[in-house]
Amino acid sequence: MIVKHNLTAMNSNRMLGITTSSQAKATEKLSSGYKINRAADDAAGLAISEKMRKQIRGLTQASLNAQDGISAVQTADGALNEVHDMIQRLTELTVKAANGTLSVSDRAAVQNEVDQLVMEIDRVSTTTKFNETYLLRGSNGGTMGKLSYDLAEAALKDDFATANGIAEINKATGTIGVAVASNYTGFPSPGNTGMSSEAQKTTEYSSKTVGPIGNTTYVLVENTKLVANPTPASATKMSVSSVVKDINETSNPNIKAFGSMNELMNALKSQYGEDIRAITTYVADDNSLRLRIETFADVNDPIDLSLHVGTDSSLDNKIYMNLSMLSSRGLSLNGLDVSGDTGDAATAAIDTVAEALQRVSAQRSALGAIQNRLEHTIANLDNVVENTTAAEASIRDTDMATQMVEYSNNQILAQAGQAMLAQSNQATSGVLSLLQ
Repeated sequence: MIVKHNLTAMNSNRMLGITTSSQAKATEKLSSGYKINRAADDAAGLAISEKMRKQIRGLTQASLNAQDGISAVQTADGALNEVHDMIQRLTELTVKAANGTLSVSDRAAVQNEVDQLVMEIDRVSTTTKFNETYLLRGSNGGTMGKLSYDLAEAALKDDFATANGIAEINKATGTIGVAVASNYTGFPSPGNTGMSSEAQKTTEYSSKTVGPIGNTTYVLVENTKLVANPTPASATKMSVSSVVKDINETSNPNIKAFGSMNELMNALKSQYGEDIRAITTYVADDNSLRLRIETFADVNDPIDLSLHVGTDSSLDNKIYMNLSMLSSRGLSLNGLDVSGDTGDAATAAIDTVAEALQRVSAQRSALGAIQNRLEHTIANLDNVVENTTAAEASIRDTDMATQMVEYSNNQILAQAGQAMLAQSNQATSGVLSLLQ
């Protein structure tokens, strides 16, 4: 019997340490749910698992990318649905205006609605965006959504250069400011009124003027009064509408008179309808009345929105969505004219509207096809994510039943080891009886 080295206790202690370490690992796996908590647990399994995790997380984001693409498609399609409805209404209006039973004033009323619809189609095109990305503006020199107004500037700059006020086009907004002057206020001198000599014998008028724009001065007749010495003396003053008619029937083609500001603005828009989108009035900082003239933007190149639907950088993981600039100019609806004393202009406009309808239909058809493709893309990505997750789980996740069996086994061994270690420590105490 020896006492210097208690080999039995040493063996029991070593085995208890092994059991305790195994039990600690089992506890860690049970509490974390992973059987690989550090590289040492399974070096090869960890590498495979992390590679699969990269694929899973990348494909999950790719699925979200595709869903964002569907949202963008639906946004564009929703906007074009309204454009479709407006073009259908334009079809009704052009067919209506082509009928020979309508008068000039009837067609003028139809033209007002046509102008409003064309403006709204243009506004929808220039303002529709998804996540701050303009969808229907196209691309200008590689810059998505940038608008330019070179065509309108080239068409209008010479004529508007002679107008009073700020007549240069704003390149950022495509607007022109034109002053409304009061050159004919009070008692115009003969020869400057635009009235016939007979009318000047009885009536004077006060007015506002715009221009000259090109060779034409636009006159708004506001009020009339009897001249100081009318001829004959019993004459009465002419009405505003009579003065307007008299001025327009004189031999001077460079003066056009109107009884309201709306009529004046409509005439100016009709003259330059292919380039002017809208005309409104505003009061400038110096309290002067001005016309704000909005122009149609140039037609930009189509844009290609790329949707990344994979985990790799390969171009195979790109889906491209092509969107044309479907503005009024892009649809050739700028300057759509149904006015006149005959239905000829309206008849010609029917084909223009039909062509615009076909362009919008083609774009919406392409968007629908892209949306269907993206829905299949999402289904495929989600399927890959599901199956890859299952494979990764078999490598990394803890089998709770198996691990619990091991934990219970280690718990029993730990208790037995502790008991045996206690017995081994007591074994050498028998030496004391020999020394008594």
